[in-house]
Amino acid sequence: MNSLEIIKRMVFDQVLNYVHLSEQMIESEQGNILQYAKELQLPSIPRHLTSVHVIDCIGNNKQINNTALAEKMNLSKANITKISTRLLEEGFIKRSQLNDNRKEIYFSLTAKGRQIFELHERLHKLEEERFMQLLEPFAEAELHVILRFLQNVSSHWAKKETE
Repeated sequence: MNSLEIIKRMVFDQVLNYVHLSEQMIESEQGNILQYAKELQLPSIPRHLTSVHVIDCIGNNKQINNTALAEKMNLSKANITKISTRLLEEGFIKRSQLNDNRKEIYFSLTAKGRQIFELHERLHKLEEERFMQLLEPFAEAELHVILRFLQNVSSHWAKKETE
C-alpha cells in the first residue's frame, strides 16, 4: 500500500472513530441536560434529544409552523407532527392560529418549554466555546480544508441516506 492509500485509510479510521464518539457525545449531552434540569429543579424534560432540538428551533423562530419546522430541522413533516404532538401533551409547546388564517397552526414555547430552550442554549454555548478552542491552533487555509472535508462527508452521508 502506498503512502496516499495509508493516509486515506487513516482518515477513514478517524471518521469511524468520530462517528462512535459522536454517538457517545449525544448520550453525554442528554445526560448533561438531565443533570442541569435536576439542578435547576425543572419538573420534567423531553425524553429525546430531537425533541429538545425541536424546542430549540421553535424558540429561535417566532410563529413557526409544521412545514417550516420540518425544513429547518431536516426532518419529515410526519416526524415533526409526532414530536410536536408529544411536546404539546407534555406542556413544552403550544399551538396558535392567526386571526386571518385559521387553517395554519403555529408553535411557540410555554414557560416550561422556555426553560428547556434556555438550558439547551447555555449548554450549546459552552460546547461551542470548547470547540472554538479546539480550532484555535489551525491556520485559515487548514480550516478551509477541514470545512471542505466535513461538507463532503455530510454530502456523502446525505446521498447514502436517500439511496
